[in-house]
Amino acid sequence: MGSERKPRDQRKRGVGGEAQSIWLRPGRTSARGEPPLTRARIGTAAVALLDEDGIDRLTMRRLADRLAVVAPSLYWHVDTKDDVIDLAVDAIFGEVEPPAAGAAAPDTDWREGVAAVLGTWRAVLLRHPWAAAVPARRKPGIGPHFLAWMEVLQATLVRAGFTGRDLLAATWALHNHVLGSASTQVALDVTGEERDSAQERVRAAADRYPTLAASDYLRDDDWNGTFAAGLDFILDGLEARLARTAAGTAGAPGSAGARGGPGTGRGGVARSR
Repeated sequence: MGSERKPRDQRKRGVGGEAQSIWLRPGRTSARGEPPLTRARIGTAAVALLDEDGIDRLTMRRLADRLAVVAPSLYWHVDTKDDVIDLAVDAIFGEVEPPAAGAAAPDTDWREGVAAVLGTWRAVLLRHPWAAAVPARRKPGIGPHFLAWMEVLQATLVRAGFTGRDLLAATWALHNHVLGSASTQVALDVTGEERDSAQERVRAAADRYPTLAASDYLRDDDWNGTFAAGLDFILDGLEARLARTAAGTAGAPGSAGARGGPGTGRGGVARSR
């Protein structure tokens, strides 16, 4: 009885009854005599199908045909279409090898490191438009390739001086910026003529929308520039947060800054104000 396999619906659900991520379940080997299936192979095939036809046309049968296996063999490795999408999302983050976390020299600018990570994420999502809208409706990614990139991002923030709740808040602010930028760019498939017409409509009602009419908001399609400027805004805020934290530490009783002795670079900046 101890070795009896659990029913399928129990194997894929957690304590609270919710479906568990595929990454929280052990992988399985293929049945003897069939082409070897692995999560990596399933993810790669799924990416190809999703790139061709999008999420709506992804089916287990089409994926099984692409893998040259029968559908029951595929279901031995994945329980649902959501599992397949999880594998595919992680696969695209494995297309580019992340730099080794913590490999940057101590004097490397942390802002440049963060911008490099987010620039890579955005390029990956735009290269696979179906993926841009996926993270917003799913649980946080915990596949190995995505986590490798997240490790680089957090290691860069830690090197800058973020810890505790500030580290987590900074991580999510940056994560949400890149995902929001990519998903909006993909979703707003609007022609130049439609943009012009929409802006003219706003202009005609300038008494109600004076700021929108003046800014040409609806004509803006500079996705790269807007992403870069928004990232600068966030990084400026994060840098200011670091300075305030360092200033508070430098002025604390018993600190080097409070005693007037040698302090950190950040403390020196705070004292020179």
